[in-house]
Amino acid sequence: QVQLVESGGELAQAGESLLLSCVLSGGTLDTYHMGWFRQAPGKEREYIAVEGRSRVTRYYADSVKGRFAIYRDIGKNTVYLQMSRLRPEDTAVYYCAADEGLSLTIELDEFDYWGQGTQVTVSS
Repeated sequence: QVQLVESGGELAQAGESLLLSCVLSGGTLDTYHMGWFRQAPGKEREYIAVEGRSRVTRYYADSVKGRFAIYRDIGKNTVYLQMSRLRPEDTAVYYCAADEGLSLTIELDEFDYWGQGTQVTVSS
């Protein structure tokens, strides 16, 4: 059974950086397209960033483009979200997800496995 466990979420001040980690177990990381999503209270879960299993193609939501970066370390079976220049509106629970599909997608419903989430709070 594939499991994803996020970590690294914490309280940060606006302008600071955080690195989120997501460890995949029960599978091999290069099998999956990977994504990061976030959900604030009262809002729907939204796409942030995805990376194709080939580690060549990446897409970012406009809200984080230029500030966040998704990448993975195959040897550690870990995908990362490097968050820079954090803003209060980045406050949310952040989830990583894995997709077994053929094509890289930003569609939430296409992702097969999800982590439990990690809280990121950005204060001004």
